[in-house]
Amino acid sequence: MTRSEVLDARRVVVKVGSSSLTTAAGGIDPERVSRLVDVLADVRARGIEVVLVSSGAIAAGLAPLGLSARPKALAAQQAAASVGQGLLVHRYTEELARHGLVAGQVLLTVDDVSRRAHYRNATQTLSTLLDLGVLPIVNENDTVATSEIRFGDNDRLAALVAHLVSADLLVLLSDIDGLYDAPPATPGATRIAEVADIDALEVEVGSVGAAGVGTGGMVTKLDAARIACSSGIPVVLAAADDAADALVGKPVGTLFHAAGRRRPRRLLWLAHATETLGTVTVDAGAARALVERGASLLAAGLIGVRGSFVAGDPIAVEGPDGVAIARGLVNYDAEELADLVGAQGVREVVHRDDLILL
Repeated sequence: MTRSEVLDARRVVVKVGSSSLTTAAGGIDPERVSRLVDVLADVRARGIEVVLVSSGAIAAGLAPLGLSARPKALAAQQAAASVGQGLLVHRYTEELARHGLVAGQVLLTVDDVSRRAHYRNATQTLSTLLDLGVLPIVNENDTVATSEIRFGDNDRLAALVAHLVSADLLVLLSDIDGLYDAPPATPGATRIAEVADIDALEVEVGSVGAAGVGTGGMVTKLDAARIACSSGIPVVLAAADDAADALVGKPVGTLFHAAGRRRPRRLLWLAHATETLGTVTVDAGAARALVERGASLLAAGLIGVRGSFVAGDPIAVEGPDGVAIARGLVNYDAEELADLVGAQGVREVVHRDDLILL
């Protein structure tokens, strides 16, 4: 039985991990890249738009630099990425050219999806590339990313890119052939074919992948699936060797059904891509109004303000128990807002259209 969510998708984001593209020594495996591109070209031939989120820049740079393993030092990782990114994209460009397809390199940092102006620009760039028939190849810009400000893995990046381009499907390809009800090496472990509610999952998962060249693992894949599914984008997790079957809807890997509804890109950005610059605490009545009635946040419900922010910045909203309940774009500077705590009247601190519940 084929999966209708896959067959109905007209725009797909495909993420592939480092271990699925490189040799054990760390260099690019030409045959693996060629097989992946053949699959993506077949998808494009069916009239489906494709965005590829590809790991592998650091891994591809190891062998040319004479490194036997992924370095721990950030500067060495950046050096490897600098060498490897060009090699990786060159390989993709050559392979796509065999099918008459043009590759477009898009390197993103956390700033590009956490600052609203950058987010809009990234959205416009990717949309224009797709309109021009280009196959965008996205990766984190490891050469300039810092240890404090980075995605950390391309699974989360892929989920955010799926939001950026309003994808109909996210496919995560790796050296793991799906989600199991126990660590795969455990005797009797069984692959889970479908997940209806990712938040109801109760499975033990590892934190690292099977190979030594990547950074992600099942935890990061579940996080990515949670981000995508909660906003209306189904996810397929499958082995890279099963990519062709996964992308034609065959029941390989694990399908995570979309559990939420589509939201405006602005709210997706607010929920998953931003770092809040401050926090406001609200009383119990205001918390109920936000959660139960979908109301705007008024100054009358405020009981505290923390942080340094200006009007338009993302802030966290927490209840009187200190638990975050929402994020929103604030209408006042921090100093001005501190003077409005508890003020009566209709003073909208965050309009309901600029607020998303967590």
